[in-house]
Amino acid sequence: MSNRSLIRSLQNELHVEDVPLARIAADYGTPCYVYSKAILARAFNDFAAAFPTQNTLICYAAKANSNLAILSLFARLGAGFDIVSEGELRRVIAAGGDPRKVVFSGVGKRAAEMRAALEQNILCFNIESEPELLRLADVARDMGKRAPISIRVNPDVDPKTHPYIATGLKENKFGVAFDEARALYRKAAALPSIEIIGIDCHIGSQITDVRPFGDALDKVLALVDQLASDGVSLHHIDLGGGIGIQYKDEVPIALSHYAATLNARLKGRNYQLIFEPGRSLVGNAGLLLTRVEYIKQGGARRFAIVDAAMNDLIRPALYEAYHEVVSIAPREGESATLYDIVGPVCESGDFLARERLLALAPGDLLAVLSAGAYGSVMSSNYNTRPRPAEIMVDGSSTHLIRARESVQDLYAHEKLLP
Repeated sequence: MSNRSLIRSLQNELHVEDVPLARIAADYGTPCYVYSKAILARAFNDFAAAFPTQNTLICYAAKANSNLAILSLFARLGAGFDIVSEGELRRVIAAGGDPRKVVFSGVGKRAAEMRAALEQNILCFNIESEPELLRLADVARDMGKRAPISIRVNPDVDPKTHPYIATGLKENKFGVAFDEARALYRKAAALPSIEIIGIDCHIGSQITDVRPFGDALDKVLALVDQLASDGVSLHHIDLGGGIGIQYKDEVPIALSHYAATLNARLKGRNYQLIFEPGRSLVGNAGLLLTRVEYIKQGGARRFAIVDAAMNDLIRPALYEAYHEVVSIAPREGESATLYDIVGPVCESGDFLARERLLALAPGDLLAVLSAGAYGSVMSSNYNTRPRPAEIMVDGSSTHLIRARESVQDLYAHEKLLP
């Protein structure tokens, strides 16, 4: 799916599905996030269709975008969910998701979170360390339960992605070192309150080469065979997520190629496959809509100061991530100029894009593309800025799926000193 799949031009004006973005700006204000229901559904169904004959469970990684409307849509399509906090578990349940199709990842699960997940009878805990395993065993024992687990194995495979989103190298905080995993499985097998049901592996995010996935699975399967010789039988293999999307000129992995790579290695093995896609399902199904407030010449650079900022979309400031920026109604015949697209936050790192060739004037609307993943969910209230509204487009209809915060909302729970 291309980074421009979300938008189409009709009468020289950009639309999402059948709705002009200018109408969304007029109805809901800016900045706001805009999503396409059709593209979200297509992304999920395309992933499911890549594995038509296997016993698979697609557990959407809620951290990519945990809006209740998006979770609800995926739940209705048959998704399970990959969560990393009790908060995400509560969101999944509130959205109608089935906790029995939830896998709980993350390196820092608190005892209270473990209890909450056990009470909801989730499918599996993805264990990321020996101390976590022992804590879970104690919690489950005290509750009179057996906790279903897989161990997240760190295969030390380089996914060739940004270092902040690589998770499968030996120096990363995630998972259990490959050469320690077998012993930890033996320890888990000896704990009466633990039930081993699978193995988990997630090597990173925004991966555009299929080879690291194959290399990681080779190592996982070798360990699976060793575990079988130890008498540890598994029900599922969780292969995580990580398939990249197009932000600029990346060529994403074709799902058919991804499936073929995995299936060639899994032939003859009768395991349920679990996947944890996040970005690949929602990234190019959403954009950030913003308005130009000022045009400013600053020395050798020209700035378009917009009403969105790093608190609304932090990826460019955090990762120097690239997001394409397009005009909603391009100015025909006007000369384009290089602009830095910046926000009003008092930080030099507050930028959404640098050196973009655009013809702009104050009041113009811009779409920051590929913002459906790690956009709204990572937003903050820095500078006491209310977080944006979120809008779902369904054909010719729009739905407000998250109201814009008010300034009063931001300090409603704060108290003055007596």
